[in-house]
Amino acid sequence: MTYEDLLIKSDVEGLIVKEKAIKGNDGRIKGKRIAIRKDLNTTAEKSCVLAEELGHHYTSSGNILSQSDTMNRKQEYRARLYGYNLKVGLMGIVRAYENGCRNIYEMAEFLECTEEYLQEALSAYHRKYGVCYELDNYIIFFEPHLAVLRKFAV
Repeated sequence: MTYEDLLIKSDVEGLIVKEKAIKGNDGRIKGKRIAIRKDLNTTAEKSCVLAEELGHHYTSSGNILSQSDTMNRKQEYRARLYGYNLKVGLMGIVRAYENGCRNIYEMAEFLECTEEYLQEALSAYHRKYGVCYELDNYIIFFEPHLAVLRKFAV
């Protein structure tokens, strides 16, 4: 999803998104208000932050700023995974492959996210699914490196 798509999704959910000068984090959610740090350089950066904040909206409860608490860390992980699925997703990996993307830079550009965010998403998928994951007519390999294989019917 693009930044614009995420803004629309937020609006549909009744969330108010503002770009503001905030310290300490790139984004924050409180109730129905999401703040995105306004001095982020690109819309790709902003969309990655907004995707995670939407993840917090859907998966978190209460104040989880203290990451020394195990439950807070679990909620943070769920919110990040939700954001990765919004911005990247397994089908996003397949779509990037089908559109000729052959490296992380090209995939990040196609998915309108940062390379760092994409790497984090791929690592999370690797932890969740293991060496590979089969999706429709594709196999997505996470080891030894990212690869997408299209299966052909015999």
